Amino acid sequence: MLSFCKSNVVVSLQRIGSRCLASVVPELKVDDFNVKNEPVYQYLKGSRERVELEKALKDTAAKTEDIPIVIGDKEYKTNDVRYQVMPHDHKKKLAKFYYADTKLINKAIDVAVETQKKWDRVPIPERLKIWEKAASLMAGKYRQTLNAATMLGQAKTIIQAEIDSAAELVDFFRLNAYFLKEATKYQPISEDPKVTKNTMRYRGIDGFIAAVSPFNFTAIGGNLAYTPALMGNAVLWKPSDTAMLSNWNIFKICREAGVPPGVVNFIPADGPVFGDAITASKYLAGINFTGSVPTFTRLWTQVGQNINKYINFPRLIGECGGKNYHFVHPSADVETVVNGTIRSAFEFCGQKCSACSRMYVPESLWGKVKKSLLEKRSQLKIGDPTDYKSFTSAVIDDKAFKRIKSYIDHAKSSPNLEVIGGGKCDDSTGYFIEPTIVEAKDPKDKIMVEEIFGPVLTVYVYKDADLDKTLELVGNSTAFALTGAVFAQDKKFLERAIDELKMTAGNFYINDKSTGSVVGQQPFGGARLSGTNDKAGGPHYVLRWGNPQAVKETFVPLKDISYPYMSQ
Repeated sequence: MLSFCKSNVVVSLQRIGSRCLASVVPELKVDDFNVKNEPVYQYLKGSRERVELEKALKDTAAKTEDIPIVIGDKEYKTNDVRYQVMPHDHKKKLAKFYYADTKLINKAIDVAVETQKKWDRVPIPERLKIWEKAASLMAGKYRQTLNAATMLGQAKTIIQAEIDSAAELVDFFRLNAYFLKEATKYQPISEDPKVTKNTMRYRGIDGFIAAVSPFNFTAIGGNLAYTPALMGNAVLWKPSDTAMLSNWNIFKICREAGVPPGVVNFIPADGPVFGDAITASKYLAGINFTGSVPTFTRLWTQVGQNINKYINFPRLIGECGGKNYHFVHPSADVETVVNGTIRSAFEFCGQKCSACSRMYVPESLWGKVKKSLLEKRSQLKIGDPTDYKSFTSAVIDDKAFKRIKSYIDHAKSSPNLEVIGGGKCDDSTGYFIEPTIVEAKDPKDKIMVEEIFGPVLTVYVYKDADLDKTLELVGNSTAFALTGAVFAQDKKFLERAIDELKMTAGNFYINDKSTGSVVGQQPFGGARLSGTNDKAGGPHYVLRWGNPQAVKETFVPLKDISYPYMSQ
C-alpha cells in the first residue's frame, strides 16, 4: 500500500508528514491498540460522576451559548438568528445560533473541496491518533459537558444521555478508527513478490461529503460528520436545530484533538436551503443522512436530477426510522415481554429510531400482559430530565408535540382503537406527552403502520389460532424494516420466526427489546424505507466512505510484446 511515514499528530494542514516511498511501495504500519466499549457510568448518589454532572448541568443552564457558523478557520454570523430551547421548559433558551444562506454554504463547499486535497495526504496513522485523542477527551475531560448539553437540549434523562453522548459517541470514534486500522491490514495477492507486488490503499473522495444529522442521538451527529472525515474526506455538517449545543461541543472537542480547520465545517441551515445547495454542486461526493423518509427521498431525487453534473457518482447513506415491532408468542415469558416493551416504547419518549411502536400479543396472554403493562406504565415519572426519578421527559419540540398528539387524538376518536393507558398532552411549560398505550382492532390502521416517533405503543391482540396469519402482518403491513423482536420460549417457533421474519428488520432481537444496539456489538441499520442498511457501528461502515486504490508495482522489465505460443 502506498503510505506515509508515521510522525506526530497533525495540528494543521501546513505540515502533513513526509512520504517514505523508496524503490518499492511499503506496507502501511499502524500501531496496534486494543479497543473495547466505553463503560456506562451509574451515577449513584455520592459518585464522582454524579457530582461532576450536577456542576455541568448548572453551568450549562446558566447561559445561552452563542454558536457561530464555522467554515475553515473562520466564524460567521448572519441576521437569520435561531434559538435552541429546553424541550421540558421551552421558555429557557439554551443556545443562540445562525442559519447559513446559500452563499455561505457555497463558500463552505469551496473550502471543503480544497481542504480535502491536503487532508487526504495526512497519513492514516496520524488520523487514528487524532481520533483516539478526541475519544479520550469525550470520555474524560468533556464527558459531563456533553451529557449536560444532551440532557438539557434534547430532554434526555441521565442514563439515556450517558448511553448516547458519552458511551456511544466514544465508541463510534474508537471503533471506527479500529475498523479502519484492521482494514489496512488486508493486501491483495502477490503470487511472486519478487516480480510483482500488489497493494491497496484507501483515499478520500475528491469533493465533499454532506452530513445531515438528527436530534435524537448526539452520537449520531458525531458519527455522520467525522467518520467520512476519518477516511480522508472533507465534510459540511448540518446539525439538527434541536441538538445544536451538544453537536457544537463535539465540533469543538474534535478541533482541540487536532482535526484541522476545513475538514469538518459546522453549517447550521434551513433544511431545504442546505439540500438545494449541496445537490447543485458538481463536487458533491456523498450524503450521510439520518432523518425522515420524505427528506431523504427529496435529496435522493435531487441527486438523480443532477447526476450528469457531478464529478463522482455521489454515495448516499441514509437511516430513516421505522415502525418497530414486538411479536409475542403464546410461550413467551410475560415479565420479560412487559419490561422490555415499556423500556423500548417509552424511554426517551419513544424518540429512538428503534423504539417499539407496534406489538402483537396472543389472546391467551393478553390479560396478564395488559394488566402488567398498565401497572408499569402508571409507575413512570414524566418530568424534568435532571430529576433522578424521571423515567422520561418531554418530546423534542412543538412540531413533534403536534404530530404525536394527532395520532393520540385519532386513537380517541376511532371506533377501531381504544386508549387504555395515558393519552394526556400538555405543552404549557414543556412538550409533555404521557406514555400512551392503544389497543387496536384493525392491524392495518395507520397507527399500526405509520411511524409516530413518540411515546405511543399500539397493541394488536390476535387469536392464538391466527398466529401464522398474524406473523405475516409483521412484514406486509408497513414499509419499514428497521428493528423487531420476538418473544418466545418455544425453540421451534423461534427457529421459524428468525427465518420468516428475515426481511422485516435490520436489527432482530430474540427475547430482548428492540432498542439498545451497541457499537461493535449490534451494528445498526435497516432496509426497505428504513434506509440503506450500511450498519453504523460495524466494520464496513467506515469503508463506505473510502475510495480504494489498487496499486500494481512490477520489478521485471517487459522485453517483448509477443507471447510464447506465437513463436511456435
